[in-house]
Formats: sequence, C-alpha cells, structure tokens
Amino acid sequence: MPLLKREVLPIRAETDVVLVRQAVRRLAIEQGFGLVGQTKIVTAASEIARNTLEYGGGGEAAIECHLDDSRKGLRLVFEDHGPGIPDVAQAMRDGFTTGGGLGHGLGGSKRLVEKFEITSTVGVGTRVVLEHWK
Repeated sequence: MPLLKREVLPIRAETDVVLVRQAVRRLAIEQGFGLVGQTKIVTAASEIARNTLEYGGGGEAAIECHLDDSRKGLRLVFEDHGPGIPDVAQAMRDGFTTGGGLGHGLGGSKRLVEKFEITSTVGVGTRVVLEHWK
C-alpha cells in the first residue's frame, strides 16, 4: 500500500482536535472522497482525537494518504501515552463510558470506517488506527 502523503499533528489542547478535523477533511477532499465519505472519516477522527486528549492526556495523530490498487484512502493513527484502557472489549460496547458522554464514541467510530484497530496497555497508552477508502 504505497504512501502518498503523511502529516503528523500533536493533540495537546482542544484547538488541536479542531486542527486534526480540518486536516482530515482537507486530505479526504484531496483523495476525492464525496461528502458522505468525508463526513464519516472526519466524525470518526474527531471522536478519537477527543478521546486521545481527554482520556489519554494528549498524544498525536498521523494522517496518511494511501493508494491501494486503484483505490485512494486515508489511514489515521492516534497514539497517546496515557493510562491505557483496562478492558478494550468493554470500552467498545455502546453505552459504556468512564466520562460524562453517551458511550457511543469508540463503537460509533468503528461503524463509520472500513478498518478500526485499537490496542491499549494499562500504564503505557493507547493506539487507534482508522482506515477509510474512496
């Protein structure tokens, strides 16, 4: 899967979440995503960026443009060095939250993209990978 472009953005403050959203939308447009595809990947990215900030204490987002055969796509990698998630399966369940939200963030993000991977180690941090293709 050839890499066409890569941008890495810090996530340290609420304004960084906005910058991640804007960068994902810009690159989705460059890749030729339609409005629905843009909305899906931007919504998922926004949720995971916010989680990176709120629950992971900040981190970074790598936004990559790829070409796979004749399809263009985005691969987003969010990483933090926060407390980690003790039970990833439980955290993926709709309605589960450790904060004040509705508990649809991780599961909802997974449903919006074609590939969703999460790895987390308590005391080390969390890594979430999203992929969406045109």
